[in-house]
Amino acid sequence: MQSLDRRDFIASLGGAAAVGLMTHEARADALEEALMAQAVSGRPITEPPSIAAAALLPFPTVAQLAAQVPDLPVRRGTGGLFFSQSRGTKLAILPKMPERPTLVDFFNLRFDRTRNHCYQSAALAMKNGVDEQIVLACLLHDVTQELMRVDHGYWGAQMLEPYVPERTAFAIRYHQALRFYPDEKAGYVYPDLYRRMFGIDYVPAAHIQRDYAFTRKHRWYDAPRAVTVNDLYAFDQNAKVSMDPFVDIIGRHFRQPREGLGNDNSPSAHMWRSLANPDSPL
Repeated sequence: MQSLDRRDFIASLGGAAAVGLMTHEARADALEEALMAQAVSGRPITEPPSIAAAALLPFPTVAQLAAQVPDLPVRRGTGGLFFSQSRGTKLAILPKMPERPTLVDFFNLRFDRTRNHCYQSAALAMKNGVDEQIVLACLLHDVTQELMRVDHGYWGAQMLEPYVPERTAFAIRYHQALRFYPDEKAGYVYPDLYRRMFGIDYVPAAHIQRDYAFTRKHRWYDAPRAVTVNDLYAFDQNAKVSMDPFVDIIGRHFRQPREGLGNDNSPSAHMWRSLANPDSPL
């Protein structure tokens, strides 16, 4: 089980006094968030039993999660680039992007929180014999969370559609809905993490229910389902992964604009510009 330094974790929440005022559900939710962030960053973490035991607390309800919102430092749907990795720390100065940035440049310079997880997901897809279009979908499925977390499958598909095969975009868009529906034959079970993030009594929104029903009958159902399967088991902070195995796949299947991502005139160029320069006030 992943874990973290007890003192650092308590300090990140505002100190012992602040933690003492939190509900058990709020502490568990904060723990899950911290573990996810550290799994993506790859920083080493220790395992104090008292914190690890917090993961055994009952799952919160939707109402309990909603009640926590006034105490959160940022809204839960905010993209990763727009707030500090640790509560109370200063924002980092971002490295300058090249004049004509490529997808690899964005991975190296902007996709800091999603990079390791996406590499792991794509590497697992390759190991499982998934075709290249869906390996690319696994590589890209979460990168838009740097910009926006909520409905990230839809945001991601819109951002990537001008540059990737239609089936790749389809897989990225509809993995959003399929995450909430198990498929034992495909090897996907409903994650406990979602019971903590959304509530044990959570019912997916109408558009998720509609798109699941649509995708389940679609000839490309296997594409977004493969993303969910290779997404769920790609949070190992000890995994050593890099961009290297995917460079040729990107070259074959990603339409890199000559002007650079964000400088072309595609319908989603503004999304890449936002990622390149999230410090712009307007």
